[in-house]
Amino acid sequence: MLFALSPEQNELATTVRELLARRSGSEAVRAAAATGPGYDRGLWRILCEQIGAAGLAIPEEYGGHGFSLLETHVVLEQLGAALTPSPLLGSGVLAAQAVLRSGNPAACERLLPAIADGTAVAALAWADAAGRWRTDGCDVRAAGQEQRTLSGASTLVLNGADADVLLVVAETGGGRLGLFEVDPAHPGVRRIETPAMDTTLRLDRIEFYAVPAVLLAPDIADALAALHDVAAVAVTALQVGAAQRGLDMTVAYSKERVQFGRPIGSFQAVKHRLADLLVEVETARSVSWAAAWAAARNEPDLPRQASLAKAWCSEALNKVAAETVQLHGGIAITWEHDAQLLFKRAHAASQLFGQPHQHRRRLSRLFGLSGLSDRSGLSGLEQAGRRTPVAS
Repeated sequence: MLFALSPEQNELATTVRELLARRSGSEAVRAAAATGPGYDRGLWRILCEQIGAAGLAIPEEYGGHGFSLLETHVVLEQLGAALTPSPLLGSGVLAAQAVLRSGNPAACERLLPAIADGTAVAALAWADAAGRWRTDGCDVRAAGQEQRTLSGASTLVLNGADADVLLVVAETGGGRLGLFEVDPAHPGVRRIETPAMDTTLRLDRIEFYAVPAVLLAPDIADALAALHDVAAVAVTALQVGAAQRGLDMTVAYSKERVQFGRPIGSFQAVKHRLADLLVEVETARSVSWAAAWAAARNEPDLPRQASLAKAWCSEALNKVAAETVQLHGGIAITWEHDAQLLFKRAHAASQLFGQPHQHRRRLSRLFGLSGLSDRSGLSGLEQAGRRTPVAS
């Protein structure tokens, strides 16, 4: 069995890579991260209009291109390699999939076409004050029956400050979570930028003060469990791309840096370390692609694949980033060098949608090894795994 990208998917990767080589070099990445929205709007428009990046996993009847999350994964990996700031994760994956999984065709017809063509950026407000994307509760409450209003706050909202469409997970009573839409321009919505270690990720805290809301789905907990897995898998694409970038940077530097009269890459000890990094990158890519395949087809073992990929890819990128800094020496810790951007991306991405130890704990339970994990303080991540059926 050949497990690899199809010719069409390889062509998609090449097209995105060539575009980013022209439009998203080191200086462009830094300039985009420093702008108001935190990304290059012109580049985002090209990605959406010429490549269809935001609509790849959106069905054609809702204005998308009718492909799958695997094609979106291919684009995210290239964005990760270039460290390009982009709303694709927050809008094209997290928010778009939330609407699709709401079971509300009218909302899909109304919201998804603009998300698919990139004319609207959508954000999903979900995480609680502790930064957990839970399926058993949140910090936003819905009140009223005929006219719903939301009060509370969500944290770590991807591209929340720039969102044209704002979706909110809120408690509706009786232990249920609902999905709502609110007007981001309403005076009761307060959007506060949260400074992040990784300047190429734009995260925001959004506060709601009795804001009128439209109910899209009254009970979305089960859909959120699957959405958490989809989002975790999407993050691994960014991690694999960044890991490849770190390996490429370090190999190139080892050929240029001369010590004791010869390139440092000619020393056996350095060769061994670079070979270890290659193994980290290739194994991470394999588990990431496998999880993306499961997510694209909504396979029963998606919870296992997602947790395995997120734990593995997080630690692989952390190792690659650390070795990139080590093998570059003092230059790697300067602001001007891209190694510091890679290092920050590694540590920030490992926190998104579950840390490695949380996913390993979840895996131990999914594989029937719950006695090896600490069962105290069951997290929202583990609740997500409990709600999702797993093939035996």
